[in-house]
Order: sequence, then structure tokens, then C-alpha cells
Amino acid sequence: MANNIEVKDLLEAGVHFGHLTRKWNPNMAPYIYMERNGIHVINLYKTAAKIEEANEALKKIAASGRKILFVATKKQAKDIVADKAGAVNMPYITERWPGGMLTNFVTIRKAVKKMAAIDRMKKDGTFDTLSKKEKLQIDRLRAKLEKNLGSISDMTRLPGALFIVDTMREHIAVKEAQKLNIPIFAMVDTNSDPREVDYVIPSNDDASKSIEKVLSHVTAAVAEGLSERKSDKDAEKAAKESEGKAEAPAKEAEAATSEDNE
Repeated sequence: MANNIEVKDLLEAGVHFGHLTRKWNPNMAPYIYMERNGIHVINLYKTAAKIEEANEALKKIAASGRKILFVATKKQAKDIVADKAGAVNMPYITERWPGGMLTNFVTIRKAVKKMAAIDRMKKDGTFDTLSKKEKLQIDRLRAKLEKNLGSISDMTRLPGALFIVDTMREHIAVKEAQKLNIPIFAMVDTNSDPREVDYVIPSNDDASKSIEKVLSHVTAAVAEGLSERKSDKDAEKAAKESEGKAEAPAKEAEAATSEDNE
């Protein structure tokens, strides 16, 4: 993979800083290197290996054409996730997690369709015929829907995976994904339970520099998967076109032969 993970880079971004030792989850023990000044220090060699493992799987999911839904509603992660996921054209939730987002996906899709319906009203002039009060109500509804669901408006089916920053904070998202057997990738800090996640990335999920570093690696792998998919599609298209060109003279010859026979 082109995107090599350097332990030194992870160290500089503070990915190794865990939580206070008294707040730890004992299931994180295999990923903890040591304790310093009452704080757990994460083993970055394990973090680097886990990022690579997660990246291989994410690359495959992206190459298969399925979406990866990024989830991070904490202040220090929101903008980074919106920026990184948006850059690779993946859906994300950075406001409140809408309950039933996955388990009641049909209802969520209806809300997204309502947004599209409002946009159509504005285009076809229906909106202009409404009273001032009605316009205001519709605008407020549209803004609310945009804030909560705008980033998932292109997600027409359930995602192929979830990438979560802070599984304790996003526990509802974790539970919904588990219920539907959707693979969970996550940045897991020393206070969280790694058993809830399919692809654990032991890391500091509180500092923006750490979140940015891990997400840069992850989204680079997603971008790789997407470009592989594009190359495959282009190759398929070219093969079909050359097949069509090769068939044309054969068909002409066939037609000429049948004319001679007549």
C-alpha cells in the first residue's frame, strides 16, 4: 500500500495518549504499552499494524462500490470527519446520530426524499405560491433535515461498513450496526471496549491531531479502492468497445455472404 504508516508520525500526532489509568477498560490491555503519570500509553506498533489491517478491508469495500458511513459527533472530530469523508465522497454523520438510522433506514430515506421534494418545489415554482408563514416553516424544516441528514442524502442503501470515532459516545450507532451485522471500524481509546468493534484501531480519540492522522491514512485507503474500481470499470468498457469493433467486420462479412447465397 502506497500510504505507509510510520510509528514516528503517529507519535508526533499524539496517537499514543490514552485515558487516565483509573478510567481504563481492561479489554484494552493487549494494546497498552505502559503507564506514565497515571495515564495509559498505547502501543503504536500495534496501532500501525491495525491501521494497515483496517485499510486493506476498507479498500476492498470501497472497490466493491459500497459506501462507508463515517460517524463522529464530538466537537474535535466533526470538521475533520466531514472534510476527510467528503473528500472521498463517503457519507458521514457529524451532528446527532438519528436513532434508527440503520435499523429503520426506510424512515430515514423518507426524510431524505422530503428534502428532495422541497428542492423540487423551489425549482418548479410551487414554493413561490405559498404564504410567507408556510415558506418559513418549509425553510426551517429543510435546514433541519440538511443539518442532520444532508451528508447522507446520496446513501440509497445501507452502508457496507461504519467508521466510528469514539465508540462510547457513538454507542447507539455501534448497537445498530451490530444488530444488522454491518462491520464496524473504529478509533478505540483505552476507556472503550474493543470487543464491540470488528476492526480496532487503538488510538487517542480525543485530540484533533490524532483523529486527523488516523483518518488521513484511512481515507487514503478508501481513495485507493475507489480508483481501483474506476480502473476496472474503464478496462471493462474498453474491452466491450473493442469487442464491438471486432464484431462489426464479422457481421458485415456474414451479411455479404448471405446476400451472395441469395
